[in-house]
Amino acid sequence: MGRPRKFKNVKQLEQAWQAFKDECNNQVVLTHEFSAKNSEFVSKELKRSITYTIEGFCVYAGISRSAFYETYAEDKHFSDMVTRIREECEVDARSKFELGVIPTQLAGLWMSRHGYSAKTEANVDLEPVVILNDLKE
Repeated sequence: MGRPRKFKNVKQLEQAWQAFKDECNNQVVLTHEFSAKNSEFVSKELKRSITYTIEGFCVYAGISRSAFYETYAEDKHFSDMVTRIREECEVDARSKFELGVIPTQLAGLWMSRHGYSAKTEANVDLEPVVILNDLKE
C-alpha cells in the first residue's frame, strides 16, 4: 500500500505539531555587540521565534511535503488537523508582521503563501465621454 505512516493517529500528529511550534518559539541565537562602556565585544544568547511553516514541520518530522499532503491532507481522519496546521501557520505569520517581528517589507512575500495579495483590481468600466465644443465665430 505504501510506506508506513509517521503518525498513526491525529493525536500523534497534534503532539508533533505542538513540539514543532515550541521549538520555533524558543530558538536560541548568539548575538555579538560592541560595548562602548567596556570597549569590548559582548556576546549574548537570546531567545527568538521563527515563523511556522508546513515545510519546516515536514523537515522537523522527517517526512516530505508531498508525502505529508498525500498521506494526511487527503485522509478524512487527519484533514481537520491539517487544516488547523495551515490556519495556525497563517495566523502566526500575520501576528509576527503586526508585532514587527518580521519586517513589513516582506509581508507580500510571506502572506502570498496564504492567498493574500497586494494587487488591487483595476476593472473600471468607463463610458466614452463626448465633449461638445460650441464655437461660434
